[in-house]
Amino acid sequence: MRLVFILLLLFAPSFGCNEIVSKKQDNQMEKDSEAAVRFVEDQANQKVDVYFGASLFTSYRYTDAYYKPVLYPLITASGKSLTRGFPIDPFPGERVDHPHHVGHWLNYGDVNGFDFWNHSDAIPLEKKDQYGTVFHKSMQLDQTNAALNVVALWKAPDGKILIEEHTKFIFSVVGNHRIIDRETNLIAKSNVRLTDNKEGFVAVRVTRALEHPSKKPEIFTDANGIPSEVKAIDNEGVTGLYLSSEGITGESVWGTRAEWVALNGVIDQENVSITIYDHPENIGYPTFWHARGYGLFAANPLGQKIFSKGAQELNTSIEKNKSLTFKYRIVLSNGKAIDQVSANQLKDF
Repeated sequence: MRLVFILLLLFAPSFGCNEIVSKKQDNQMEKDSEAAVRFVEDQANQKVDVYFGASLFTSYRYTDAYYKPVLYPLITASGKSLTRGFPIDPFPGERVDHPHHVGHWLNYGDVNGFDFWNHSDAIPLEKKDQYGTVFHKSMQLDQTNAALNVVALWKAPDGKILIEEHTKFIFSVVGNHRIIDRETNLIAKSNVRLTDNKEGFVAVRVTRALEHPSKKPEIFTDANGIPSEVKAIDNEGVTGLYLSSEGITGESVWGTRAEWVALNGVIDQENVSITIYDHPENIGYPTFWHARGYGLFAANPLGQKIFSKGAQELNTSIEKNKSLTFKYRIVLSNGKAIDQVSANQLKDF
């Protein structure tokens, strides 16, 4: 009896401690869900941090170093980052391919013949005249409506403004779902042609844990952030699985149309997911999905030829001073995997 009593004394505090930690985390998420969105502007680092209560959600980053403004990182209510760190903040074991894949962004591979999608420091100087850049121009923080209004300029290599972009981000939270509603209005400053192209359009580059397991040799970063080739892939902790509104799963979602696609996975033994929703008013709805197992998660309504294997093609023109508007919703979830029912509950925006 004495031995049993001692064991109870030893283990009871540990059970109680775990329960308290769990309750604290739940209470923090509950407080964050009730708290107002808070913007913290950091002009020195060219970013605006977005908080729910005391918890960081994302940051709007507008340095020219990424060749377009981005949202990075994207963090769940439980504190899990769902975006790849490279090239902003590389960490061990992640892929270092496609340096133009940065957080969440929107641009396109053929605007009047210029490639805005693939532009990065990896492009040789002698080829820079083939690539466009999206430059941040201004922003307005609307604390009352939890909205961030930004203006950006899509410029050709010679500096000519092709498109003036007006984007409104609205940030909200529903339970364990953190939500970004994005409305982007592209205003043509000259006649603009968006030629059918695979490279686009609205995207997120996800963290290693949300990739699909792969047997292909790849390039990864070591502990010092130095790229190195790894011939034998270690898929430990790689748990990603796509699910579309049409019931298609895994990498088979690539090149299919759907109203939404969810990417489920597990990070530190917790179910997490990121879901991207197309809007019925968008051109090409429901969009084609340019969603790859290696971590690129994108919707592309404009590049239909490759996805349809030549059966469809969409070349879009915007006359000078006319505009084209796109609406998307991005939802970060934790606690439970997203299924058809839970995804459809959040699709109206």
